[in-house]
Amino acid sequence: MNNTDAPLVIVGKPYHSRLLIGTGKYQSLEETQAAIQASGAEIITVAVRRSNIGQKSGEPNLLDVIPPSRYTILPNTAGCYNAEDAIRTCRLARELLDGYSLIKLEILGNEKTLLPDLIETYKAVKILVKEDFKVMVYTNDDPIAAKQLEAMGCVAVMPLAAPIGSGLGIRNPYNIFEIVQNANIPILVDAGVGTASDAAIAMEIGCDGVLMNSAIAGAQNPILMASAMKKAIEAGREAYLAGRIPRKRYASASSPVEGIFF
Repeated sequence: MNNTDAPLVIVGKPYHSRLLIGTGKYQSLEETQAAIQASGAEIITVAVRRSNIGQKSGEPNLLDVIPPSRYTILPNTAGCYNAEDAIRTCRLARELLDGYSLIKLEILGNEKTLLPDLIETYKAVKILVKEDFKVMVYTNDDPIAAKQLEAMGCVAVMPLAAPIGSGLGIRNPYNIFEIVQNANIPILVDAGVGTASDAAIAMEIGCDGVLMNSAIAGAQNPILMASAMKKAIEAGREAYLAGRIPRKRYASASSPVEGIFF
């Protein structure tokens, strides 16, 4: 990584990787572990309602392959469709993880689109912040909503690139750019990434990181895709720091045109 770059900082903790990954849809815990290692990710999100992180004794525990001593575990509220369920899930996660307070809030509008329900999200954020949770919040690519969530006390805003699991890539880069330009907290694209170039574009826009699950777990070779995503995040970040050339309508010669003989 560029020597002038600063690490990604979430709630005061620095991270060298700007790739965050989920743990759903893998064929086995071994594949999950191998993909995480190939990705270089340091923050791993876990769906509390779907994964066993200690609430089911006698069953394989996901934390055995992603130990909290090595990774930052980011419990999420995937599968919640209202504020009440999401808040209950966050409280359960805090209990299971010995008082840990960093969570990813995700409240969905319906099963067909899996788009965020902002009204329920606002309700949950208000209560969770009051209970001293550190909220990383999933939202749509609306710059106004993103700023409101920041003002409410969220520690990171995570606008979608496209609907969850769609693999469509960033559908509205101008909105994402507007969110990044006006933010004072980390902005991480969450959902909709399909392949490595999508992740690179998010980073080139100026996002602080990218969270993904399906793009890696659903690939024909998840381990190889995890490696590709790691490189894409690094390349996109370096390109952002380097600064792209301006887009022009007409051609511009690459070689000097002054002082030539003919």
